Amino acid sequence: MKTSVLRRAALAFVTAAACAGASAADQAPADDQVVVPQVDRRDIQPPRFPSNDFEIGAFVGTYATQNFGSSVVGGLRLGYHVTEDFFVEGVYAQTKVSDEAFRQVLPGGVFPTQKVTLSYYDLSVGYNVLPGEVFIGGKRARPAAFYLIGGVGSTRFDQQRRPTFNLGVGYRVFLADWAALQVDMRDHIYSLDLLGKRQSTQNLEWTGGLTVFF
Repeated sequence: MKTSVLRRAALAFVTAAACAGASAADQAPADDQVVVPQVDRRDIQPPRFPSNDFEIGAFVGTYATQNFGSSVVGGLRLGYHVTEDFFVEGVYAQTKVSDEAFRQVLPGGVFPTQKVTLSYYDLSVGYNVLPGEVFIGGKRARPAAFYLIGGVGSTRFDQQRRPTFNLGVGYRVFLADWAALQVDMRDHIYSLDLLGKRQSTQNLEWTGGLTVFF
């Protein structure tokens, strides 16, 4: 008899405890998080592109004049970045072109003197096709961009001034928020009639230079 009474009392106690726990759970705030995840967050540093819109720089390289060989070229550039993708650029450059090869077969050569100055200016529009990063060593990365560029301008060569089209590609690597190194390959297209007939010429240029943003 006593055992039966004890069992009933124990059953009543368990039932009351269960009901109290359920009631407490119902009264608990809905936004309480029972399990707090222990996740180690990684610090991610996205590429930083300079916010400065203007750029000025200098470059040097090789200018391959069709029919007259290659020579050293140097120039200045001034640019404005309209958006993160598009920019405009003005360039002025000079080189010395020689007709030494023609003087070996033609008395007096092609030019009045053995070397004449070729100068040009261009106004171009560029588009950053592949902005990203370039890794220097195993731990350092710098923002970079591969771009397409093209425009119009004028070339002065042996007293002739000709309208010029230019097309090319380039690669820019930012050393800091205010400075970048860049390499360019461009084709300057214009017509000449130095060799007895007018013809369209392809004049390839390879350059490298330093650009400062402000």
